[in-house]
Amino acid sequence: MLERKKGIDIVTEIGGIGSIEVAMTLFESKLDEIQFARIKAIRTEEVLLKIANAIALGRPDKVLVNTGSQADRQRIKDMCLERGEERSLAIPGHTIHYDLAQEQARIVDRTFYIANDDETVSSLANRIGRQEAYDYVAENMVNMMEGMILVIGFYSRGPVGADAAIPAIEATTSFYVCHSAELLYRNCFEDFDAEVERVGHFLTNVHCQGPNRPEDLPHARVFMDRAHQTTYSTFCTYAGNTLLLKKGNHRFAVDRATYYRRGRELSEHMFITGLRGPGGRVTFFAGAAPSGCGKTTTAMVGDEFISDDLAQIWIADDGTIRSINPETGIFGIIEDVNWTDDPMIMDLLRHQKAEVIFSNVLIDDQDTPHWVGSGEEAPKKGFNFQGQWEEGKTDTQGKKIPLSHPNARFTIRAEVLANCSDRLHDPAGVVTRVFTYNGRDADTMPPVRVARNPDEGVVIGASIVSQATATEVGVTGVKRQPWANQPFIPGALGDNMIAQFEFFNSPEISAENRPVMAGLNYFLTHEARGGKGKTLLGEKRDVKVWMGWLDRLIHDEVGSIETPVGLLPKYDDLRDMFADLLGKEYPRGLYDRQFSLYVDNIISRIDLQDEAFKTEENIPGKLFEIYDRQKKELSALKEKYGAVVSPDQFAE
Repeated sequence: MLERKKGIDIVTEIGGIGSIEVAMTLFESKLDEIQFARIKAIRTEEVLLKIANAIALGRPDKVLVNTGSQADRQRIKDMCLERGEERSLAIPGHTIHYDLAQEQARIVDRTFYIANDDETVSSLANRIGRQEAYDYVAENMVNMMEGMILVIGFYSRGPVGADAAIPAIEATTSFYVCHSAELLYRNCFEDFDAEVERVGHFLTNVHCQGPNRPEDLPHARVFMDRAHQTTYSTFCTYAGNTLLLKKGNHRFAVDRATYYRRGRELSEHMFITGLRGPGGRVTFFAGAAPSGCGKTTTAMVGDEFISDDLAQIWIADDGTIRSINPETGIFGIIEDVNWTDDPMIMDLLRHQKAEVIFSNVLIDDQDTPHWVGSGEEAPKKGFNFQGQWEEGKTDTQGKKIPLSHPNARFTIRAEVLANCSDRLHDPAGVVTRVFTYNGRDADTMPPVRVARNPDEGVVIGASIVSQATATEVGVTGVKRQPWANQPFIPGALGDNMIAQFEFFNSPEISAENRPVMAGLNYFLTHEARGGKGKTLLGEKRDVKVWMGWLDRLIHDEVGSIETPVGLLPKYDDLRDMFADLLGKEYPRGLYDRQFSLYVDNIISRIDLQDEAFKTEENIPGKLFEIYDRQKKELSALKEKYGAVVSPDQFAE
């Protein structure tokens, strides 16, 4: 069991401020009259002491309190430009930010959970002892903010008042991080005290980029102190490492759901979107997919967008499952965003319709951004994440440098999306009836399948695999990605799995609100199904049909075919839906290739997961029981029909 506030609180221990009187004296010395009046508006002593110790630790020259007002937001944007953290582009409101060439993604090799000796940390993560972390912070962060301005922001990870929302402080010397936070999160300065009182705790984030030099990157660290719900980030600027409200605090939210609200709450790496079905009804989906696996594209398929990345989920008093977005914007991968697949986003990126921060793309001599996969004519030269660039330029290893980094991003507010739901800020959340799980699976699972019961649904989520993507530094090959949340599960995977089983089997979920749990996969290739080439077997936009079928299934408007790995759609239903939803034909031959089960591939995938989970502690036995049952059923099918079993053979 994780125990809060166990062991020394590093920032408080080093900062040395233990009384509110001393804290106020420090504030007076570092804040001007206006900023001091603002900090005095915060009444919660624990919050004030945490902020005071962060200041005492870093010793910035000046402190600003960001209230989220229009004037404060404008000041932050102006400071970004003045300090060169961003640069204006041709379209007003559009800016470009560059991270160091060597820091274009999450530094997973230098990211650690601060753990007490008796705490279990995920076997797929790095841990550091409390004393060792203390020594690092004492050596590297004391006086680190000298000559800098520290900005303190007060945010809510979710609509203020929502059951699963958590208040959080972001203290950073980077105005780019502040600017990003104002686009991606709800500044709740005026409500912060009330939210801390309602929730009973808050999260703290302390960041300083330092001199921002390549030679400092080996010393870069991201620390997450689970017991004291505090993160530290040093010598880095990429938002995934520095905007600690995001994945850093998501990890603390996972801990809260796993250890303090088990069976009642989940914190997931999921999109949330509402799909309009027959008669105009809207069914809300939450879906897990690792970074770079189409999560944003899938979220945009919906008619009522809520989230493209994170979801806080709970069981409400009325027996429904509710979801909120802890964020209020998109920090999206821009590679392959194009007019065909993403017209709504392209409209925002190419016109004066939204405030946009581009990062690590190429800028031409007309101050226009360009990126790989846009489908537009690319310039032959410009400035990108590696500096001055021209077509054919190579790096020190002789490898061609692409137009933009594979993890280049765009940051926008969700409200600017044409399909943004008016429920985005509703503290009641949205009733969520469908949960989907997908990775980057080129050769194994069909495009859509539905679990026969909640236990098999949890196993679908636990069994996600993906190719490593550019979102992480120094990671290669095929990766297991349980629930697509694996990089963000702080504790033992077994603890998280128990929480998943308990949540989806909860008797508090009413019978009429039991969700559909499904696997999605739109990365099957022609090569994997007997054809030629690694191109997709179908199109990404076909996901609208797969989701439409799930909506109709939950409302008993379509049939299904039962298989050992879940329920599959019938051809006639899909044929009609392809015509209605996408206006295109769906050949029977394509259906057979997509939905036939390639038994050997599936059994190999099960074996991969089975062996890996057996090395973990405390994994529930029902996971292995389900794997064993699926393998036996698949082996029996192979003996009867051969290595490839068609939907027609199941229908027999």
